Amino acid sequence: MADELLPQPDTADIELVKVLHALGDPVRLRLLAIYADGAEHTCDPRGLGLEQLHKSTVSHHMRVLREAGITSTRSAGRNRFVRLRRDDLDARFPGLLDALLRSLER
Repeated sequence: MADELLPQPDTADIELVKVLHALGDPVRLRLLAIYADGAEHTCDPRGLGLEQLHKSTVSHHMRVLREAGITSTRSAGRNRFVRLRRDDLDARFPGLLDALLRSLER
């Protein structure tokens, strides 16, 4: 079975209000900081430092991020891999991610 991307908005369809709403949750901000390394991450809560959360809760947060256009999720068999859509977000809202990530460092 070939890898497939889960549904996500096209770059031009990413809306600032939806991005900001998605990032208005502390768990999703934490996920943003993790995904900012540019790598692809599994959906395992333990690997994300979110072992205190139920797997379905983590899945919900990942879906919100994907549907807002912040992340991209690749499905490979039973596994899913998440990556930040850095280039798309930088093209759509220049400087937004940098400002958000700087604020998380404080």
